[in-house]
Amino acid sequence: MKYGIVIFPSKTLQDLANSYRKRYDPHYALIPPHLTLKAAFETEVDAHSITEKLEAIAKKYEPFVLNIRKVSSFQPINNTIHLKAEKTPQLEGLYVDLYASLPGDKPEHPFVPHITIAQKLSNDEHSDVYGQLRMLGIEHEETIDRFHLVYQLENGSWTVYETYRLGKDPQ
Repeated sequence: MKYGIVIFPSKTLQDLANSYRKRYDPHYALIPPHLTLKAAFETEVDAHSITEKLEAIAKKYEPFVLNIRKVSSFQPINNTIHLKAEKTPQLEGLYVDLYASLPGDKPEHPFVPHITIAQKLSNDEHSDVYGQLRMLGIEHEETIDRFHLVYQLENGSWTVYETYRLGKDPQ
């Protein structure tokens, strides 16, 4: 089974991202806008043992503020355009713990928290679209209190398997 771990932002931020994704992201129909904490990984490990690890990780971290302040790009590595999230100790900690605790390869690139809004663009498309989008004045802030284990269906789309709330359970 192929899994991933993501944060789904608020509907407000998803609507903003989708206003661009529906035109510039071929994965638009496969998964809602998200911030990837652990990239897709395949494993034969049963979901129950993954769930136990994720519950333990979720308890280590309190809810935190997600700040989006600009549109950025991964060029020259690839032509992906994204909403760049400020890296916080909580985001970095979740990312490190998830890669350390779960199956899958080590990340190919350093962690840059982001929400993709355009990808697989030609060089000319990237220049045009990025030129327009980086002019956007984005000031978005929201509290993140959960993350999600998602899995891939046969048609290539992703769906939530389980949701994990951050913080210790109230007594």
